[in-house]
Amino acid sequence: MTSNQSPLPEKLPAGAPIPEFADNAMTVLERRYLKKDDQGNVLEQPQEMLWRVARTIAAGDLLYDQQADIAALADEFYRLMARLDFLPNSPTLMNAGRELGQLSACFVLPVGDSMEEIFEAVKQTALIHKSGGGTGFSFSRIRPRNDVVHSTKGVSSGPISFMTVFDSATETIKQGGTRRGANMAILRVDHPDIMDFIKVKADLSVLHNFNLSVAMTEKFMEAVENDSDYDLINPRTGEPVKKQSARKIFRQIVKQAWLSGEPGIIFLDRINADNPTPKVGEIESTNPCGEQPLLPYESCNLGSINLAHMVKDGAIDFDKLGAAVDLAVHFLDNVVDINHYPLPQIEKMTKGNRKIGLGVMGFADLLLQLNIPYSSAEALETAEKVMRFVDERAFAASVRLGETRGAFPNFPESVYGERDPQTPVRNATRTTIAPTGTISILAGCSSGIEPLFAVAFVRRVMDNDEFFEVNPIFARIAKEEGFYSQEILRRIANTGSVQGIEEIPLKYRLIFETAHDIRPKDHIAIQAAFQKYTDNAVSKTINFAHDATEEEVEEAFMLAYRLHCKGVTIYRDGCRENQVLNIGATDQKAAVPGDKPVKRDRPRALTGQTFQMTTGCGPLYVTINVDEEGRQFELFNTIGKAGGCAASQCEAIGRLVSLAWRSGLPAEPVVKQLIGISCHKPFGFGDNKVTSCADAIAQAIRMQLEQSNGYQDQSLKEKNNAFGACPECGGVVEHEGGCCVCHACGYSECA
Repeated sequence: MTSNQSPLPEKLPAGAPIPEFADNAMTVLERRYLKKDDQGNVLEQPQEMLWRVARTIAAGDLLYDQQADIAALADEFYRLMARLDFLPNSPTLMNAGRELGQLSACFVLPVGDSMEEIFEAVKQTALIHKSGGGTGFSFSRIRPRNDVVHSTKGVSSGPISFMTVFDSATETIKQGGTRRGANMAILRVDHPDIMDFIKVKADLSVLHNFNLSVAMTEKFMEAVENDSDYDLINPRTGEPVKKQSARKIFRQIVKQAWLSGEPGIIFLDRINADNPTPKVGEIESTNPCGEQPLLPYESCNLGSINLAHMVKDGAIDFDKLGAAVDLAVHFLDNVVDINHYPLPQIEKMTKGNRKIGLGVMGFADLLLQLNIPYSSAEALETAEKVMRFVDERAFAASVRLGETRGAFPNFPESVYGERDPQTPVRNATRTTIAPTGTISILAGCSSGIEPLFAVAFVRRVMDNDEFFEVNPIFARIAKEEGFYSQEILRRIANTGSVQGIEEIPLKYRLIFETAHDIRPKDHIAIQAAFQKYTDNAVSKTINFAHDATEEEVEEAFMLAYRLHCKGVTIYRDGCRENQVLNIGATDQKAAVPGDKPVKRDRPRALTGQTFQMTTGCGPLYVTINVDEEGRQFELFNTIGKAGGCAASQCEAIGRLVSLAWRSGLPAEPVVKQLIGISCHKPFGFGDNKVTSCADAIAQAIRMQLEQSNGYQDQSLKEKNNAFGACPECGGVVEHEGGCCVCHACGYSECA
């Protein structure tokens, strides 16, 4: 099929159910998914978007049967999505039935060792990002730094230098108008430049369009366990160049992950052991969030079933779940056919293997409805039971499609064809656990297989009013059991957690665990339980407390290896910038509800610093004075010659900030409130990309905090992405499964 259109009418059929999206889901839809005109006016309603997707995907059946009842199939697809029981990945929702027509989220491109191959990959990356996809690369084929280059009689600059070229290209591309470019960079652990690769994100101002992962081999992991050396191999010659201590490299990976959350690790040999088409090629890389290993030039389209909707009478409704799996596999298989691929090589490879990635979201909500704590043995049993059912049902659905449509073209030389040539499998892989990013916000459920990120948090709306976003299951139980109150919600929102709040019965404190309440080993155990019955890989963040040690991170990596995970990503709370912006309290003592703030008197003399910031209104001079204990006390602003509203607003901000500080409020919440406020174009002004005078003041406070705390944060250039503040609404950005997601407005750095 050459068109991404459908012969079905554009108008939604009479009597079709209207989906019920929450307010924040509507905000996400209007910002990112619904069609708009050239002036940015929304042209379609959410139900029209879902019908556009449903009728476009259903039309794929005409490739196999010109008499197919695509109207009935489109109705089934529509109802599945309108009930929020299943949603495909974002590019499908955005682009199905529209001119762009690119429906896949995940791509892997090869990067060769010649200048021609490298810059061909850069060009191909630009085309993919323009179409709305994310890309993964292995840079392991590039010869190491200072290696010989015969054609020029010079020396190689190494893979890391070329990674910066890809990063710069990504930075310049407005990705499909709706999505930010994202990349995965992978380097084999036996590459001679591995130590430089591990350390590269010690400076957070570089490669901020990349996630980094080290590709571990079985030989390397054995050497780690045996405390022995292993070979570093020049990819140009295939010959060893030196011996290296495996423990030294492993500990450096651990140290850097502890410091910044990167690099992650993938177990490359383990991934290739499950490669269904080894004769077609070797897997070198994954997509940006790590859950989709792919061959060079392969792509994959993903979708997730909402487990929160698969409960009936206090038990898992396997009949409903099975029906959803069957229909979702049919949906995703059709996507392979009607997709508009950005490169002919990608179309050929993707249609040769027809990989799809059906996963789940809302797992934490499922557990809550079953009264099962996330960190319990019963949760592990539930994870295995659910994913085994989904995996086996997806395989059966793929076989049924294979019987009517034929197996995937590379089937004869695949592991399936060699094992059982009489059972035609339609899709080389069927299941993937993706982070789900914004689609879980649309579905109104917890993200992927992650625990709750918070039981309650403050959501800020456009007029800066605040209200509590509360987990609906908790709200229902709290009201039924009589412990629901605004004071309780305020205390929960301070940290996101119900732990330590005695007014909440212990039973519910055990059940309503959040990501930061759960031990790393329990996070990993859940990931391993899902991986056991997932064809591809599992995207999952392993959360650590801020005071976790490097030894604990090392133990987690080794546990993930021993439990047969295919990779692992850790995030230590606050590791990138001492996370001055978080869900709730910082290192400074949190105010107790009911405590009355006391305004401090001003001493006769104070010391301070003045920062010059570039803004759209001219140079802004921000003076921050501190008391004898080094605590922020007062703030003054002078805004060039702007005068008028700019000067008066800056003065007002200064007065309010000073009042807050003199009343005992720490500096960090002030930064949280002001950072990222925008009155100009998103790219901002000056080296720090200032988006408003308020944003400039927040950055100046941030700089003063860095200097007074004795550390240097290199990430100011990407302040909104690394600080934990959403660049669009100022809400909290949470790390989930390799993504950074704002649950308040849906902003995501997922690919």
